[in-house]
Amino acid sequence: MEKTDAVASLAALAQDNRLDVFRLLVRAGPEGMPAGQVATTLNLSPSALTFHFDRLRDAGLVTVRREGRSMIYAAQYQAMNALLGFLTENCCQGNVEQCAPAICKPAKSKRAKATA
Repeated sequence: MEKTDAVASLAALAQDNRLDVFRLLVRAGPEGMPAGQVATTLNLSPSALTFHFDRLRDAGLVTVRREGRSMIYAAQYQAMNALLGFLTENCCQGNVEQCAPAICKPAKSKRAKATA
């Protein structure tokens, strides 16, 4: 990850509602969540949520796909792990294996297994 990408990711997460949105999507797993469910869960208005989703998408931290009439947002685990790696690449005097956080590998969704 380049420094400019890390700064963009950190800037996107440096707002309490966006951080809440991202953490909720991380918990939701790779299948993501409909925008309406995110809004309800976090008690955010749809217009405010759209603004926050745009910032997170611009930073490459979330993706969106359409399913029928719903917009489904999902965390980008690869981008999250790249940011964690960037932040910890020089920890412990370069001995990353001693102190680096575990890489997040979300469980495969039950829905994906059912369709496979």
